[in-house]
Amino acid sequence: MGGGYSGGGSGSNRTYGGYLGLHDLLSLQREDEGVSNDEMHFIVTHQTFELWFKQVIREVREIRDILATEHVPEAHVPKAVEHLGRVTEIFRLLANQWKVMETLTPQGFLAFRDGLGTASGFESYQMREMEIILGLETVGRTSDMDPLGHFRKLATRSEEDAAALARLESTLEEVTLVEALTTWLERTPIMGSFFGTDGDAETVESYVDAHLAAYAGIGEAACARMEAQGVDNLDAVKARFAASSQGANDFLKPDGQVNRARAGLLFIESYRELPLLAWPRVLVDAIVELEESMVLFRTHHARMVERIIGRRVGTGGSSGVDYLDATTKYRIFGDLWGVRTILLKPELRPTLSNGEIYGFAGTGSD
Repeated sequence: MGGGYSGGGSGSNRTYGGYLGLHDLLSLQREDEGVSNDEMHFIVTHQTFELWFKQVIREVREIRDILATEHVPEAHVPKAVEHLGRVTEIFRLLANQWKVMETLTPQGFLAFRDGLGTASGFESYQMREMEIILGLETVGRTSDMDPLGHFRKLATRSEEDAAALARLESTLEEVTLVEALTTWLERTPIMGSFFGTDGDAETVESYVDAHLAAYAGIGEAACARMEAQGVDNLDAVKARFAASSQGANDFLKPDGQVNRARAGLLFIESYRELPLLAWPRVLVDAIVELEESMVLFRTHHARMVERIIGRRVGTGGSSGVDYLDATTKYRIFGDLWGVRTILLKPELRPTLSNGEIYGFAGTGSD
């Protein structure tokens, strides 16, 4: 289990320890400082998180690059799904890793907590980089937090911190996964109409209006049934359905104009049985599953911290568990969640036009 090469540079004589850099890796737990078993457990767990974050960032950039191309070949979508699946499994693993941390007792943590100083998981620049490249916007963060504000202060302390800030600032200039996904969804053929072609705007708007009318009809029919049954507080029920209908309209036609990306997402979700939409809907599901795994990761984190330190102020001065609970409300891919509110059962969907382009020879088309 030696380190490095035992021979030339071809790699044929590379050892296990050399390939993995184990001598360097296993020297990073500060055993020479006499850390306790509890503290070493704390260090190893967080170092493992950071190693996985490094992999996640690589995977997300790969997915982003696939979707950011001007024309995404159908054969490339399954590759993006594979990468999404890997990231999801990593977050599931990390969520379960908090269970290992929970073997640390409150007293065991307090024994070395003061040694952390102001160090906090909030200072994980890889977590910030991951959030930025995914597309979490400042307005979507708790208290509209500036994700780089704290790192600008740290950058004055060392060259390493300055390099981390530069990396984050560079990441801010990149296309995010949300932006790439939105552009990809915008190009979805809707009712046989392709993005940018003559008459596309009219076709898409007609589809959206038909869907909204059917959605509004659900509330009207429900209110009519309730009125016939003599339901109390009918006015309040009608107001809720009216608000729901208005919400659907605002989602698909913000400022009175059709949002084609959201219309494309709605079309994929509504007609998921069409062969041409098979991989697109798998991709959409994979992104939703990824975000769900991230939410669960944050949730497990908050509960682990509450179990060990209760409602103490965080080591970095944050509100501790209250801050972590606020992060569980983050939704990066809000449209993918929001569209599910306005879906219709198949028999209420607008009649499919030009079905043959989706893999059906005229089935269900006008």
